[in-house]
Amino acid sequence: MSDAAATGTTEAGPDWQRLHPATLALAVVKLGPRSLNFLPAVAALGFTGNWIWIVPAVGVFLLISLAAAWFQWLRFRFLVGDDEVVIESGVLSRQHRTIPFDRIQDVSIEQGLVSRALGIAKVGFETGAGGKENDASLDAIALGSAQALRTTIRAHRSGEAAAPVAADVSEVAPVVEDRLLFAMTPRQLLIAGLFNFSLAALAVVGAGMQFFDGLLPFDFNVFNPMDWIDIAEDYGLDQWLLAHRWIAGVGAALSLLLIGFASGIATMFLANWDFRLTREPRALRRTRGLTTRTDVAVPVKRVQAAILVTGWLRQRFGWHELRLQSLASDGEKERDHQVVPFGKLGEIDPVLAEVAILRPDAGQSWQHSHRIVALGPIVGALCATIGGGVALWLGNDVGWLALVAAPLIALIAFWAARFHRWADLGEQVAIRRGAWKPKMTLLPHASVQSVDLKSDFILRPLGLATLVFGVPGGSSLATHEIPAIPLAAALDLRTRILAARTRR
Repeated sequence: MSDAAATGTTEAGPDWQRLHPATLALAVVKLGPRSLNFLPAVAALGFTGNWIWIVPAVGVFLLISLAAAWFQWLRFRFLVGDDEVVIESGVLSRQHRTIPFDRIQDVSIEQGLVSRALGIAKVGFETGAGGKENDASLDAIALGSAQALRTTIRAHRSGEAAAPVAADVSEVAPVVEDRLLFAMTPRQLLIAGLFNFSLAALAVVGAGMQFFDGLLPFDFNVFNPMDWIDIAEDYGLDQWLLAHRWIAGVGAALSLLLIGFASGIATMFLANWDFRLTREPRALRRTRGLTTRTDVAVPVKRVQAAILVTGWLRQRFGWHELRLQSLASDGEKERDHQVVPFGKLGEIDPVLAEVAILRPDAGQSWQHSHRIVALGPIVGALCATIGGGVALWLGNDVGWLALVAAPLIALIAFWAARFHRWADLGEQVAIRRGAWKPKMTLLPHASVQSVDLKSDFILRPLGLATLVFGVPGGSSLATHEIPAIPLAAALDLRTRILAARTRR
């Protein structure tokens, strides 16, 4: 290979590359969802009686969409240089973007079902400049070239790229062997799916059966015990079933459980199939997915906090979920990186050690928030009691529901208040909350950018205050705060956290 080719240039100029031709196939697949925008026009033609124009209109729409996709592919090109990626795009308005390797915080690789069949992948460059508009992506290049490009950028950022980058990035060999931290087996996915019981799926199935009731060739609702009785009558079991009415209820309940568990298992397998978390020189890399395969890196130095989530039942069996709050967001769906979807604490601790965050041991002493944190739900229960009394006074028996539910709400809120705990671990603070879905946030002092001390007319007379921590990166789970703690303790903790930040 000549020197000119090795540096990505030729005598005629830079060696520009285009996206994989399969990009046009992806454009055809994307026409399905986009065609929904054309439905109002088709409906308008039908309502006006111009049925003969529907097929030509659809044909023109498809032709224009494919032509636009072809022009976009033709006008998109990129160049991999010695230390930068250059992207030019735009049909009418041209955009020229230069991204130095040093500015790239993460290179993600994503494959949908069609992309995996075609052997291509989408490569995303996260620059950390803030906002998706400041990032860039290559929608479709060969999978081998995508992996080699990621390796090239990682090697350059690690100071291991001594030679210039070749124009054909597929020729670059990996330079560092990654270390596996965590992986999920099919058995573990199955167990996780059982704990991932989905009530949302029940609502979807129920709504679907109601919506398509007139279109189905049968009239049967798995949620209705009377339909189970009708089946028993067809088989001559009606007298026996009338003597054992609870059988119908059991059948309906089993249907609910079956749908809930099946949806949880399916969701877990689709999202986390072949889940692997590996340690690279500068990041934790997560790959997962059955239909859509994603490859995302979490730079270790950008991790701000760790969040351990479990459930009331899962905790009894020792299963937990680990998320990392990072300056590098995890796409549009979630802002925290799920690095261990379902694992034991013994599997989670090594991952925490890689980001220099420690989990408190079993003997850790915790401090509690004041029970005043239950005041909001108790006030709500009181309002429900008053509303129920008014409803009964007006002759509406539904008011009894409010009178029965209100004390239960107040008791549950007062009981759940005891799960608001916190502990100062020296270099980090741990915050626990939640009874039904316990969550523990591990927040290093050095990650806190600001500490707000809040008090109001209720907390102030009791000598209490709430600490709210400003942590970059945000969290999709909850705000990091310690509510209703003694004012002296809040001032002392705030002073030590801010002092740790100034020493950093």
